[in-house]
Amino acid sequence: MLQKRLNHDVLLFDGGFGSQLQKSGMAAGEIPEYYNIDHPEMIISIHQRYIDAGADFITTNTFGANPLKLEQHRYSYQQVILKAIENAQKAISTSEKKVYLAFDIGPIGQLMEPMGTLTFDQVYNSVKDMIMLVKDQVDVVLIETMTDIYEVKATILAIQENSDLPIFATMTFENNSRTLSGCDIDTMINVLEGLKVDALGINCSLGPKEMKPMIQKLLARTHLPVIIQPNAGLPTLINGKTTYPMSADEFVQEAIPLVEQGIAVIGGCCGTTPEFIKKLKVHLPVKVTPRTVPSLTCVSSGTMTVTFGQEVIVCGERLNPTGKKKLKAALKEERYDELIIEGIRQEQSGAHVLDVNVGLPGIDEVEVMTHVIRLLQEVIQLPLQIDSSQPEVIAQACRYYNGIPLINSVNGKEETMQAIFPIVKKYGGVVIGLTLDENGIPPHARQRFEIAEKIIARASEYGIPKENIIIDCLVLTASAQQKEVMETIKAVSMVKSLGVHTVLGVSNVSFGLPNRPLLNKTFLAMALAAGLDLPIINPLDQELMNTISAFNVLYNYDHDASSYIQKQNQGHVLTKEPSRTFTLAEMIFHGMKEEIEKATEQMLQQKDGLTIINEILIPALDQIGKAYENSRIFLPQLIQSAEASKIAFEVIKKTFQSGDSSKGPVLIATVHGDIHDIGKNIVKVVLESYGYKVIDLGKDVPKETIRNAFYKHHPKAIGLSALMTTTVISMKETIACLKEETDMCPIFVGGAVLSEDIAHDIHADYYTKDAMASVNLLNKIIA
Repeated sequence: MLQKRLNHDVLLFDGGFGSQLQKSGMAAGEIPEYYNIDHPEMIISIHQRYIDAGADFITTNTFGANPLKLEQHRYSYQQVILKAIENAQKAISTSEKKVYLAFDIGPIGQLMEPMGTLTFDQVYNSVKDMIMLVKDQVDVVLIETMTDIYEVKATILAIQENSDLPIFATMTFENNSRTLSGCDIDTMINVLEGLKVDALGINCSLGPKEMKPMIQKLLARTHLPVIIQPNAGLPTLINGKTTYPMSADEFVQEAIPLVEQGIAVIGGCCGTTPEFIKKLKVHLPVKVTPRTVPSLTCVSSGTMTVTFGQEVIVCGERLNPTGKKKLKAALKEERYDELIIEGIRQEQSGAHVLDVNVGLPGIDEVEVMTHVIRLLQEVIQLPLQIDSSQPEVIAQACRYYNGIPLINSVNGKEETMQAIFPIVKKYGGVVIGLTLDENGIPPHARQRFEIAEKIIARASEYGIPKENIIIDCLVLTASAQQKEVMETIKAVSMVKSLGVHTVLGVSNVSFGLPNRPLLNKTFLAMALAAGLDLPIINPLDQELMNTISAFNVLYNYDHDASSYIQKQNQGHVLTKEPSRTFTLAEMIFHGMKEEIEKATEQMLQQKDGLTIINEILIPALDQIGKAYENSRIFLPQLIQSAEASKIAFEVIKKTFQSGDSSKGPVLIATVHGDIHDIGKNIVKVVLESYGYKVIDLGKDVPKETIRNAFYKHHPKAIGLSALMTTTVISMKETIACLKEETDMCPIFVGGAVLSEDIAHDIHADYYTKDAMASVNLLNKIIA
């Protein structure tokens, strides 16, 4: 019933809950979820006001009620969740119309690997425990205010594998159209569609006006129902209270035109009230506006989505031990740093996707594949191709992969399709279909075409659309099967008529013949002309890459030849591979933690520690900071770089006299009442990478504790963090307490709910919007 309504009726969620609790008398710094138990009448009353305003959904007061957040608190997560559901059900029981109960899941509150230490399985198990409590008592699960697409994936799988509940998933984006962890709109769409949620969208952080371009992109790209829950504008502090500037009428004026473009579900987030919902109800269209959305073939990492059909997509082939003695040895000896280096070089050379194959006799391929994928995703933004002949390897890799991978492969054998298609269906992904069957590789193009038709038809029976299939017409060697080379080219052209993209392992054609690069380049040009979309090649071979660059111009992919001209001006016409060695600065930039210690020790044989810091480390970190600020790298890469530089600093520190190794100290804490410390932890890592001594007091820290720490450690600056609107007052009280001391150091503040104006209103000395801004500030104010 709900799914049917989603596709036809515009539905209305409730609005902000925390602001209503504050209005009802909740004290600053208190945990909102505890009010389910301590003040149930207040919770029921808020729910009822939203129901009376016309909401079709009400949301349980469980945003932070997960096992990891509440493990050391007064009430257990089970007590909080069950009471929250009971309160909501009591409110619903008073309504004569159908009201859906949405179980609310917010972020865990800790950074996941590789940015932090929280594992995929820890998130999964935390959500599983919650779902087992509620699966028979609610109508839908709302995953909201997420910033890490990997956490969203773990959460979705925990829900799907332990219940039949519909899933609405929303993430919170900043003005640059990316989440804190770097996920963009395209990546969110691709991952959530691949995991088959029931509705997806955006909530929190921004008002409807600021969200408009992101919402319009959502509506243009996703086939799923879209849900939005904007804030009532951007927050300000007035008379000591966090307030939102938009009136209900202004909110409706901005929101309704967006709804009319095809939104299926709308509600409010921070600052919105029952009045907002009531006025939305009056002006809402009854039916969802139909949308026409193209079907695209896309693969994603956690921060990047590659779309086929807009240019030739290059898959780097060098992370495959077949025919590579050094790579075989590295895998057997668990020297994974060599794979990381190879992956980075392929990324630098222009690859769009990297093939990852670790199949060797004598190794645990499941374990090694998942480990290598995790290592690669720490330092590389590109999507990966999971390449294995073992279905269990593919399944496990798909589960722990952050994004939507390319899967290599399935073929026309019935047993293979039965093994692989359920994996593709469950985890999403674009699967490569090899045009071979029980009789091997057919000699003629028509036979390969028929196998491609069979693969596409069988995939459809599993619910896999043809845009999630790329057909490999299979390259045979000219030295052994010369006349069949052209059959491959013919097959590529024929398969394109099926409306799918194509892939070929180009270098196979030249095996056993002299001057292989010449044959590879010529065959590549022939295949591209026939319709090849995804050549699997060595991207370090500049002759091949230049051929693709030229083709993109001639085929009108590269408009105005802008990319081609840029590459030519930069001298990208080399015929040899770039260097395989990395400088110390490059290791820091790419976050190569495994290699940095040895490299720093070697550099110390040439230069003294201070010279290395001033001439190499600090400039490298500045380069990283600029790349982060310009959105060329994102939070995962920033943190990995910071961790690598910390290792280098630790090596250099051993050569210093006592007291010469650090700047600061700097005291940091998340204020009392706030149990979120993601932002604070990021600031700590990055500050330490710049050589600052950081004293971290943790989260939910009383003002008296911070004041006592000031006397104990004599910091040069104090940084305070808050994520919740309800704890801004706690931050203000902490600052007031600290400033009672005449010799107080500068106080800087940050967090998702803060702004320059709010920082000024609570009498902070400085506001920093992110970790790099904190570094830049402290570099100025601490001599």
